[in-house]
Amino acid sequence: MSWLDEAEISRIGLKNVGRNILISSRAIFYGAENISIGDHSRIDDFCVLSGKITIGRNVHIAVMCNIAGGDAGITFEDFSGLAYGCQVFAQSDDYSGKTLTNPTVPDKFKAEKKAAVHIGRHVIVGVQSVIMHGVNVAEGCSIGAMSLVRKSTSPWGIYNGIPAKRLTDRKKDLLLLEQQFLEEDSRNP
Repeated sequence: MSWLDEAEISRIGLKNVGRNILISSRAIFYGAENISIGDHSRIDDFCVLSGKITIGRNVHIAVMCNIAGGDAGITFEDFSGLAYGCQVFAQSDDYSGKTLTNPTVPDKFKAEKKAAVHIGRHVIVGVQSVIMHGVNVAEGCSIGAMSLVRKSTSPWGIYNGIPAKRLTDRKKDLLLLEQQFLEEDSRNP
């Protein structure tokens, strides 16, 4: 991967930029002035980020992800991440046929559903999963590969499927590791 240097990152025009971030030269930003990226976060090749997006610290967005924050916005809390090819949408057209659809049509002829998406701390989303508007993926959840998340989750669960359903609890051992990591990181600014 080819990473942007600090000057190139500055030219993107992001709202806020943390320290020690990595952004692929092949990532694309639309409405960059509405996008914030926290310390130690990474955005890989062929990702498209648009609309209002807030990314915490130590967040990883893997290759070929699409994050469409629109007006409602998408928030990634610390230590969360998306695996290859994930899609996150804070808005969606009305598929019922009652209205027109797509971005070429003025809003008065459409009925888009718009609702913020929240991805909690320590959430990991598996390959090619989709998270829809209005969903809160609660702290500590893991979402299995190729899952469709249309409803909010409960904390520290393992979810999988179409639609995603809770299978079991997720271990919280990583919280101790987080504490150790943050202590070490604070000693090495």
